[in-house]
Amino acid sequence: MKKAEQIQRITEMENNMNIVSDAVSSLTAAIEKYLSVQVNIKELENYYASPQWKEDFTADENGKIPCEIKRGVLSEDGIYNLLCKNQELIESIKKSF
Repeated sequence: MKKAEQIQRITEMENNMNIVSDAVSSLTAAIEKYLSVQVNIKELENYYASPQWKEDFTADENGKIPCEIKRGVLSEDGIYNLLCKNQELIESIKKSF
């Protein structure tokens, strides 16, 4: 085996290891963050299914919520799509294992 080929192979594999290590670290951090917000997701699901959400939505539709209040949570499509994406992600993870 030629020394130049060996050095090239080791260098290439070292590069691969660094790429994978960075990706694993990034994914680990993302998963930890995702797992830490599961309580928030559950609260959103409960709120969206509750009479309170319907009451808040109707109040917003009737102009009773001040315009300066952020209220993306009252967007039917916004909260629904977020919760669906979350469920799709969970299903995708389950299928992967």
